[in-house]
Amino acid sequence: MGSVRLLTSIRLLCPSYRTAVGSTKTLARARCNVYCRRHFCRSSRQQNCMPAWVIDEYGTNAVLRFTDEATIPTVTDSDVMIQVHAASLNPIDMSMRGGYGATLLNLRRDPKILMQNDSEFPLILGRDVSGVVVDCGSGVTHFTPGDEVWAAVPPWKQGSLAEFVTLTEYEVSHKPKSLSHVEAASIPYVASTALSALVNAGGLCRDNCSDKRVLITGGSGGVGTFSIQLLKAWGAHVTVTCAHNAEGLVRGLGADEVVDYAAGDAAAQLEIMERFDVILDNVGGETDQWALGLLRSWTGAKYVTLVSPFLHNTDAMGLVDGTIRSGFSLHNKAIQNIMSHGAFYRWGFYAPDGPALDEVCQLVEAGKILPVVEAQFPFAQVPQAFQKAEQGHARGKTVVRVVEEDEGITQAKEMVEDLPREAGDADAMQMRAALR
Repeated sequence: MGSVRLLTSIRLLCPSYRTAVGSTKTLARARCNVYCRRHFCRSSRQQNCMPAWVIDEYGTNAVLRFTDEATIPTVTDSDVMIQVHAASLNPIDMSMRGGYGATLLNLRRDPKILMQNDSEFPLILGRDVSGVVVDCGSGVTHFTPGDEVWAAVPPWKQGSLAEFVTLTEYEVSHKPKSLSHVEAASIPYVASTALSALVNAGGLCRDNCSDKRVLITGGSGGVGTFSIQLLKAWGAHVTVTCAHNAEGLVRGLGADEVVDYAAGDAAAQLEIMERFDVILDNVGGETDQWALGLLRSWTGAKYVTLVSPFLHNTDAMGLVDGTIRSGFSLHNKAIQNIMSHGAFYRWGFYAPDGPALDEVCQLVEAGKILPVVEAQFPFAQVPQAFQKAEQGHARGKTVVRVVEEDEGITQAKEMVEDLPREAGDADAMQMRAALR
């Protein structure tokens, strides 16, 4: 709860910061949008490289390498190019750095790039982005240069630990105006993952949660802290397992009951509670061996785990054998649970969904979902950010500031100064005055 209050306090106590950000928004949405696009395109023709953190092989933190010669992504008809202001780290970034999921993800990557380079490297990690649109494809209808946006970057695309990232417009959403880029970058990937798990696999929605009891295991991480707030906004009763020192955080986000998973009687405490309609498992391992019995019997209750063996199996056994093994594993558990007490066993996966982030944006603006940022690092300290995220026992998200806010304001001023100074150009005059 302390971190949540701190974020709120920073926003309330820094009017000058908000004024500066507001001035940038004025610049972004004025008639200089066409100029912004031309300015960017001219620069990109002169220099097709950008700074980024990349890996050239799979391994430990030592494989992370900074370069200022990463290739700037191209823009097709349906694409939106975003200048990254902030990115955040998720467990999948550490896993991908070690090669997790490479067999399947390479099939989803651009085959032209793989054929040209004969490799997915250099690979840019980072699944969350908050930034500003700098260019749009001819078929894009929902965004224009200058829009502040947020998005979750699919694992098969080049990530957000770079100056620019390109996504389709359907993977992008307008950023909540009430959040800074650092705060906004903490939400998209966990939101997309949680929505996919709770809605697609768990069958929950805002219209059917008022009488539902939900258990979240490992509730203090990114997906957990978001899920607590989402479910409470929908009216569900939420029980959370987490470490004792995270109890204040999850209760502050709305959790009704909290159980310390490190306590020897954690399973016993849950056993005496009323049974659950949905369990969201963020822990994996042997959790399902004791947690499945906590579901209501013969009511269509659902156990959804975000820790499936699917990508591990395809990496270890190849695409065909790994898929077959995974299918058998899921089938056996599903049949066992539906036959024994009428409960469903399902795997949850991340799914890109820009329109879903539009709904999350509304909840953020209504104050029903708060960003939970545990740590921040400048772009120069990406390896340190990975070290922090790898320590586990997360209390929210680790965010990387790719563009410092002061730097963003400076860039905006420079862009305005380059605007044509024709007499009567009221927009340009107003923007110059706002940024002084």
